[in-house]
Order: sequence, then structure tokens, then C-alpha cells
Amino acid sequence: MGFQESFKALSDSTRREILQLLKSGSLSAGEIVEHFNMTGATISHHLTILKNAGLIVDRKVGKYIYYELNLSVVEEVMSWVAGLKE
Repeated sequence: MGFQESFKALSDSTRREILQLLKSGSLSAGEIVEHFNMTGATISHHLTILKNAGLIVDRKVGKYIYYELNLSVVEEVMSWVAGLKE
């Protein structure tokens, strides 16, 4: 994973909204889907892109998959962007 994947993932408004939802803590895939007027398959696609970019991580609990922010990657991207102001 690198900046290219991270910025590509961040280029989509739905994926940015998913990240906003995950700011307050982990959510199951079903809970994320409830916030959108899209199919579960479409949200799953967005989650896969975010996961491949390293922006989120998932964990399986029983039959549910929970997603949460990968703060180390988010902080790395933010640090790089902040460095542009120097």
C-alpha cells in the first residue's frame, strides 16, 4: 500500500463518507450499509478499496465483519499533506 492507493481511495465521496462514519468507532458492514442508498455489494466494493489502501482494517466477530479506521495510515497521509505547507 502506498500514497497512490490511499489518494485513489480518498477520491470517491462515498469512501470519504464511510471514513467519516468510522471516526466514532468500528461498525459492521451492515451498519455501514444502513447509512447509504446503495446495495450491500456496492458498499462492499468501497470497503474493499479502503481496506486495500490501508485506510481501514476489518475483524470478524462471529458472522459479522467490523471495520475501523487504520489510524497509522490516516496519520501518515495527513502528515504528508501537512508537510506541503512548510
